[in-house]
Amino acid sequence: MKNIDTESINTLRFLSIDEVQAANSGHPGLPLGTAPLMYTLWDRFMKYNPENPNWFNRDRFILSPGHGSALLYAMLHVAGYDLSLDDLKNFRQWGSKTPGHPEYGVTPGVDVSTGPLGHGFAMAVGMAMAERMLAARYNKEGYDIVDHYTYGITSDGDQMEGVASEAASLAGTLGLGKLIFLYDDNKITIEGSTDIAFREDVGARFKAYGWQVLRVGSSEDVEALTEAVEAAKKETKKPSLIIVKTHIGFGSPRQDMASAHGEPLGVENVAKTKEAAGWDGSQSFVVPEEVKKHFADKLPQCQKNEADWNKLVEEYGKAYPELGREFADRLDGKLDLDLKELLKAFKDTDSVATRAASGTLLQLLADKVPALIGGSADLGPSNKTEMKGKGFFSAEDPAGRNIHFGIREHAMGCIVNGLCLHGGIIPFGATFLVFADFMRPAVRMAALMGIGSVFVYTHDSIFVGEDGPTHEPIEQAMSLRLIPNVSVFRPADALETAVAWKAACENRKQPTCLLLTRQGMPVLHAYEKVIAKGAAKGAYVLSPSPRDKVKATLIATGSEVHLALAAQKALDEKKIGVQVVSMPSWDVFEKQSDSYKKKVLPKDIPTIALEAGVTTGWARYTGSEDRVLGINRFGASAPGKVVYEKFGFTVDHVVEMVKKLK
Repeated sequence: MKNIDTESINTLRFLSIDEVQAANSGHPGLPLGTAPLMYTLWDRFMKYNPENPNWFNRDRFILSPGHGSALLYAMLHVAGYDLSLDDLKNFRQWGSKTPGHPEYGVTPGVDVSTGPLGHGFAMAVGMAMAERMLAARYNKEGYDIVDHYTYGITSDGDQMEGVASEAASLAGTLGLGKLIFLYDDNKITIEGSTDIAFREDVGARFKAYGWQVLRVGSSEDVEALTEAVEAAKKETKKPSLIIVKTHIGFGSPRQDMASAHGEPLGVENVAKTKEAAGWDGSQSFVVPEEVKKHFADKLPQCQKNEADWNKLVEEYGKAYPELGREFADRLDGKLDLDLKELLKAFKDTDSVATRAASGTLLQLLADKVPALIGGSADLGPSNKTEMKGKGFFSAEDPAGRNIHFGIREHAMGCIVNGLCLHGGIIPFGATFLVFADFMRPAVRMAALMGIGSVFVYTHDSIFVGEDGPTHEPIEQAMSLRLIPNVSVFRPADALETAVAWKAACENRKQPTCLLLTRQGMPVLHAYEKVIAKGAAKGAYVLSPSPRDKVKATLIATGSEVHLALAAQKALDEKKIGVQVVSMPSWDVFEKQSDSYKKKVLPKDIPTIALEAGVTTGWARYTGSEDRVLGINRFGASAPGKVVYEKFGFTVDHVVEMVKKLK
């Protein structure tokens, strides 16, 4: 190992343990063990520019075991990113740029938020898919404007999580040759040796998935690590896993101990660790001058790489003006969607399930939004998510825009997030609403990162019917609404579905969940103008009271909006006036002005809420759960209309609820 390699690796190691010790909190074991892996990638292979961390054609790096964040921050500091020694000293402190786990949008150079094990690995698969798709669409001979790798570090813990297995299986099937992971194989988890719960041959498993598997016998052998990554890059038809024998807590008194994982070493052990490597144990946060110079000398080439790429893109635009404009628009997130045009798609439609309406809209959007890419967890025909004529992404057809995710909801959610994080893509993934539970961690991470992933959930209520309670969502809609920064739309008909899809495509700062019916819903043509104006505000007065005196407001979502309208008519015949408010999106409504919200839901008019799901939460609008027609038990197997009626979703029931109001 060259001296500069040794000095650089030790710098990363010791900055990391200094961060943890300063915070008196964190994980020193992984940084000490994997610093050579991090260094080798960033010194020999990573294409990046610290002056523009978001440069589009950079290589992506994912630290999937995000608890080792101190190492990533040390690397970014040394590499020249806008991350100072003071930032490192503020590790895990309020408002710092160095949080306990890597957070996208908080720390320059962090490409993805990681922490939940397996997620980073799965999101990396999405990033590699994005690179392949965009390259297939835009690259021309002499103009490889999309050309980068997705690198990452994974761990024993990562590989125990099922989501990583799901994603690895799909990555092998798709032949993602530009996806390269180094595996921190230290055989230790929090509770002890991995033997207590994990004795499989990971390499054999990955070979079975269709990956190239390489091995490095010692993490300290930088040249062997370099040769392995070079071999991985030469394999263009398979992703690569490089299994590296590492030692948790390397060089410290706690080497190879489970206790090295998640607690500071202590001042004395930090000093001993440094002294064993020939460093001064009394000093902290030291970056030797030769290490500073080593990475500073790389900066001109980093800047040149981006400058050369910018010039190439400019020349590409002249050679291929139409594709050049399209590429620029995708990177800028430029959209031009006309709601009136989307609404016209249903001018001759009397009744249609909102899932089918979504399918119709996808055909229109596919032509208008080249960035729109996605698919289903093996439920495409049921979710209505295939974009006709756009091909299916595969090893053989990397330009396809539809994705066969397979029956892998958790990985699908993470991969959608990876596609979104990469840039240039508006991704969606679809399944049944009841299976949103499989995806909840991925939806939460999309919300935490503030990215515009789109999740399509069909079969949204007890109207699923004969499939019974295992497939009938009860708590899922409310559960999704509870996640901060998630936009949830439950449209009442095809027209509201058009509004919801437009909002989903345009919302690049938070994920959107579309909850759609299996059963047919009358298209509310008589209300088209008010829907076009009001639905995008989350809630609006769909049908004012036909009488001067208003006894109640009926507020409803999705299929229950039609029940509210029918009840309004029946009540009018009894000379009782009610207004109907459609609320396709709670979160969007809550962003409106107080004056607008009071206009839609006047405080002096009693409100009754109708939704085929749990009543929890609706009291914020009704004042009491007694004024909510919902479901607080699991469903039943019977024809959908029968189940609906048995649970009390009838006009007579709603009429009686209104009549009982004082």
